[in-house]
Amino acid sequence: MQLLQQKIINEGTVLSDHVLKVDAFLNHQIDPQLMVEVGKEFARRFQNDRITKVLTIESSGIAPGLMAALELGVPVIFARKRKSLTLVNDLLTASVHSFTKNETSDISVSQKFLEPTDNVLIIDDFLANGQAALGLANIVELAGAKTAGIGIVIEKSFQDGGLLLRDKGFKVESLARIQSLQGGKVTFVEDLEVVR
Repeated sequence: MQLLQQKIINEGTVLSDHVLKVDAFLNHQIDPQLMVEVGKEFARRFQNDRITKVLTIESSGIAPGLMAALELGVPVIFARKRKSLTLVNDLLTASVHSFTKNETSDISVSQKFLEPTDNVLIIDDFLANGQAALGLANIVELAGAKTAGIGIVIEKSFQDGGLLLRDKGFKVESLARIQSLQGGKVTFVEDLEVVR
């Protein structure tokens, strides 16, 4: 997705060989036009998978998840990371370790929003080690539903999350795949494929 790659190059900040900051358009401030295009692209890539629900995680997954759900014409559910007075009974819960925050938290979804007949598309902003996506897939499994696919806005291909998810048999579609952040420069997987 060229528009997304341009945003990453123009507005992203490489903080280290492993961390890319994209708070100008995805994680803090959100570019709504970009999110519309992200939603359209996810809907196109999963159009034949009979999606009935989109599942994401708060908070950075909500914008791309919502836009994908809008394009697919289905509800979006987001797993909560924090306890709530209104979210207490019949919860589907999984533990997730965040690479960026270096912390483990429980994520929860109310059981009433996922049915065994659901075909779920998981959407997340980043894929590093794959723990968030695996946690969401675990919640889908606990509901007796099916994970139809996993849509990722930005995949850090130099980390093992993508390989882990694909080895487990998940259909993973990433809109931008980063091969390297070394030397403060973003290199996309497609850039390397063109060179070869």
